[in-house]
Parts: sequence; structure tokens; C-alpha cells
Amino acid sequence: MEKKCIGIDVGGTTVKLGLFEADGALIRKWEVPTRKEEGGVHILPDVAASVRAALAEERLSLSDVAGAGMGIPGPVLENGYVEVCVNLGWRDMNPQQILSGLLDGLPICSGNDANVAALGEMWQGGGKGYSDIVMVTLGTGVGGGVILNQKIVSGKHGLAGEIGHIRIREGEKESCNCGGHGCVEQIASATGIAREARRAMAANPETASAMRRFGDAVTAKDVLDCAKEGDAMALEVMETVGYYLGWALAVVSMTVDPELFVIGGGVSKAGSFLIDFIQKYYERFTPISENKAGITLATLGNDAGIYGAARLLL
Repeated sequence: MEKKCIGIDVGGTTVKLGLFEADGALIRKWEVPTRKEEGGVHILPDVAASVRAALAEERLSLSDVAGAGMGIPGPVLENGYVEVCVNLGWRDMNPQQILSGLLDGLPICSGNDANVAALGEMWQGGGKGYSDIVMVTLGTGVGGGVILNQKIVSGKHGLAGEIGHIRIREGEKESCNCGGHGCVEQIASATGIAREARRAMAANPETASAMRRFGDAVTAKDVLDCAKEGDAMALEVMETVGYYLGWALAVVSMTVDPELFVIGGGVSKAGSFLIDFIQKYYERFTPISENKAGITLATLGNDAGIYGAARLLL
């Protein structure tokens, strides 16, 4: 019997886990709460106990598993060392080494969660069939992952793929969560789109807009829904978002030249409507060639992390 593999996606609220066949078929998935108290000391023991229980239910043992991959929300060095994961309370530790010890020496690989999700999309998602992709995740923030020759490019300091923190807008007064100003994340994340909408309404108080019924509670989904209905101000907000995202993808394209950009995260649920805004400006900013990366949607949703984590082993 060919050995199974396990994918683990460590999040700030839950740890998602999946048991996979070697060909990528998902056998089962489950999750456990992320217990962050006491510096996150309980997280890995909880994961190990959950893995053992799930295997027992499947009438499998650790000897039937080739290993486990793990996505971690923070920079991860090649040897698995993590300096800090602010959302977990982890500092100065090697989670893959610890988890391996808790699972009787089972081989463990680990990587940054956004990079791992990108690997999952390449393997079994929107990038399936491609070897070189860049994934951009538009959620509360903007994450990214670079996959070249089917391998994660994390960079010397674990910063490769931090597309959300490319400085793209001059003159921005508000600070990004990273401490910078004018980052892609400040414009194209869910929170960024909502902020752009609030700014547009404040700057044009006499202009009618369907967005006004939401007031300061407006969300990215509200903006996109209004834009789809033809609201002029909402459409202008999305033009701004598409402009800066298209610019960022053009910069990445001229640096990495992937086969494909995969757009994921909650904002991507807007589908082709969103892609069309990005595509228009991406094309404008890459006139050098018609032969370049396409743009498509991610398909694995919240499961991308467990798929990518499992793929780390294979």
C-alpha cells in the first residue's frame, strides 16, 4: 500500500488538517481549535493528538504515513526555524522539529502559509498543469506565493511573495500593518477596498451612490455588489483597485515571469468581474510582449493550505 501524507494549515483560529493519498486525493479533512494561550504551547501537542486519533479512525498507523507538511503564518527558514509568528505567540522555535518529536520522528516539512497555499493551487487547484505560478491572496490583507519549477521560492529571508507590501502608491499618509505607506495591501485587500470606498464617499459628499446606505460599515463585498449593479462611484473604486493590482502584477511579471497568476482569497469570490479590472491594467503595464502570464481564479478556497502542505512531502 502506497503511503499516505498529511497536510496541516496552522491558522490563528483553527488548525486545518487533511489526510491525502500520494496522488493528491483527499481522504478526509478536519480541524482543531488553535489554543494560543501560554505562547501557543498547546498548538502542536493538540495537532499531534488529533493526527493520531484521525489515523486510528482510518485504521492506519504512523508507519502508513510518509510524513506531514505544515503551513505556518510567518516567515519560515529552510530548516523550519521560526523567529516569530505574532498571531500564534510562537517565538524562536522550530515547529517542524517539535511536531516530528511528538509524532515519533515522522518526517515533517514546513513553509509560510501563503507560499504553501500557492503550492496547493499549483498542485490541485487553479494552477493545476502549470509549473510556474504566482498566487495573490486578497483577503483581510494581501498575501502571495511564488512557485517556480513546482517549488516554493521563499527567498533568503523568507520574504519572497510578500506582494501585499510592495510600495505602489506615493503620498499615502496612513500606515500599513507592516509599518510602510502605500502598500498594495492598503488598496486591494478587503479592508483596503472598504477604505477606498469610504474615502470616495467622503471626497464626493454630493454624489449619489448605492454605497452610501452602508455608511462607514461598507465592506468590500458591498462595493463589488454595487459595482456589479453599475454604481458609478463603486465602479471608480474598483478601477483604482484594478489599476494598482495590475501595476503590482506587472512588476512581478517583469521580475519572475510566471506562466500564470492565480487570484484567491475572499475578494476573489467576485470572479471574472474582478479579474477584468486587474487584466485591463496588467495588459496596459506590460506592453513589452503579448506572450506573458495569464490571470485566473483560485479554486481550492480554504483547502489550499492543506493541499499545499501535503505537497511539500511529495
